[in-house]
Amino acid sequence: MEPLVKIETVNCNKCYACVRICPVKAIQVDASDGYPFVNPDRCIGCGSCIMSCSQGVIVYRSSLEEAKALLDSGEKVLALLSPSISVEFEDVTDYRKFATMLRALGIKYACELSFGVDVIAYKYQLLFSDFKGRYYITSTDPVVVSYVEKYHPSLIGNLAPLLSPMTAGARIARHHYGTELKVMYIGPDISKKDEAMLFDDDRKVDVAITFTELRSLFKHFNIDEANLEFSDFDPPLSYKGALYPLTNGMIQAADMDENLVTTNIVSIEGTDSMKEALLEFEHNIKSIHRHVHVTSGNSLSGPGFSKKSSRLFSERLVIKYANKRLQRFFRIEWYQLLQKYLELDYSRTFTGNDQRLPVPPEERITEILNMLEKSGSDSMNCSACGYASCREFAIDVGRGLTIPEMCISYATKNSMSNMESIRQLNEKLTQTRRLLKETEGNARLQKEAAGQMSELTDAMLEKLRAGVVFIDNKLKIIKANATFSTIIGEEAEEIDAVIPGLVGADLNKLIPQNFINLFSYVLNDNENIESRDINVGENLLNVSIFPIVKGKVVGGIIRDMRAPEVQRTEVINRINDVIDRNLEMVQKIGFLLGEGATDIERMLNSIIEFYKGEKKK
Repeated sequence: MEPLVKIETVNCNKCYACVRICPVKAIQVDASDGYPFVNPDRCIGCGSCIMSCSQGVIVYRSSLEEAKALLDSGEKVLALLSPSISVEFEDVTDYRKFATMLRALGIKYACELSFGVDVIAYKYQLLFSDFKGRYYITSTDPVVVSYVEKYHPSLIGNLAPLLSPMTAGARIARHHYGTELKVMYIGPDISKKDEAMLFDDDRKVDVAITFTELRSLFKHFNIDEANLEFSDFDPPLSYKGALYPLTNGMIQAADMDENLVTTNIVSIEGTDSMKEALLEFEHNIKSIHRHVHVTSGNSLSGPGFSKKSSRLFSERLVIKYANKRLQRFFRIEWYQLLQKYLELDYSRTFTGNDQRLPVPPEERITEILNMLEKSGSDSMNCSACGYASCREFAIDVGRGLTIPEMCISYATKNSMSNMESIRQLNEKLTQTRRLLKETEGNARLQKEAAGQMSELTDAMLEKLRAGVVFIDNKLKIIKANATFSTIIGEEAEEIDAVIPGLVGADLNKLIPQNFINLFSYVLNDNENIESRDINVGENLLNVSIFPIVKGKVVGGIIRDMRAPEVQRTEVINRINDVIDRNLEMVQKIGFLLGEGATDIERMLNSIIEFYKGEKKK
């Protein structure tokens, strides 16, 4: 089976936002090429990485073809629809139109998951009221179940031994409409895709699709509410189960006690809160004395939504939808069905899948902290890497789950080290030029040597991970490296593909005015701007600008604060090797550069001197 989540690295820009946000560090970095990848064994299916990726290169497993095949099979298909429909399809004018849209797909029965919520909520009420000394963690959310099985296996005995509303709804549907029925779940959470494959009996869900995939089906079959009539959802209909997407919706569905003084259950939502709550449950349950209802929060903002809404607005839509449903609600009929289906067996078991890794030896942790220069440092625990502490980060480096370059301060120091290597290279270039002046040579050798120097300079500029650009007093680009084009955006990259180095391009047409003002200031006042952070669109850039020729030429160094710094030592060594191998030949060359030193050399010297001065500060 294809993994639930994967990263398409072709368009990945290695910003590592997904690595930082993953609550269980299931996304690792390949040390060979620097690209992140998802370890499916460690993944809990929360989808946080998908929602964090600005490039859209993290995707979940598609079930569209399975859904189409099921709809075309001629089988009786029942749709179990999550009450989160109200958040995704607020553009549908009436929920009765939506029921008709589902039937237009070829679905025989359009049912709400909410009745399954009603039943499971009352099962929880019975479980909690028959207290025998064990406190429970609700198992309605497969993300929470997966997290416990993989990272807190000692708590498996505390997972409430009950089916989720989805699998319970499938069992109810087959008892109501027949065992030959095929069940399709429709909702916002991708973790249901894996949960659907857990059972082979009447609890089975044949295919689980997201709201985004449902919209694709509507588009594929050309279904629009404007062409359809009203129809209601098929029974059994729900009562308060429609409130399930809300944090305490499950609790309210069974009218459980929510009085803060007397209740024995607390509701928790969100992946970070889930981790904290379960850790505290594991260590302090003897003093907490509460059952814990935990959800990942995907019912209102999961990766299966095609659009994002504010929290309060989403909650309002759910409540509004529940109220509309209750206008046509017959409580006596609902209660009779509830009592009937409460008799079914909704029990289940859980299996440990321990993904915890051993902590590296203390010597290894200390070695990594020393390498990061974090041992006893005042800059420890900045959390920019996504970890709560430098020690936790060092532990996962030792486990092979991440790389040292994820540490911002470490990567920055490496960058400064590389700048020092460039300074040393410049000294060698200066020495070579002096030797060239002391010897005589012909014009052909002079041209060849100058060309070689230019090629070395260009190659070095292109190897820099920072963007470098030189601007004249008309704000025209004299020279820029490829990294500058990449940082500025697609328009610059397109121009660079036609005119290498963006030579002659108008800076006013490439960057916003607040960025232009910095270059103008340096041109006019002949003063440095050092390490200034500015926002350009959605990007945060670190900019340093300095004069090269007073009032005529300035240089700029731009760093994308999202991108990790990388080692450049190999590039520096290769340039040194080239110089060393050619030094004997160069010593025989006559007067070469003299007063006619190339503009590129002057630019390079300016960069080195700028960084030299910056390092001293």
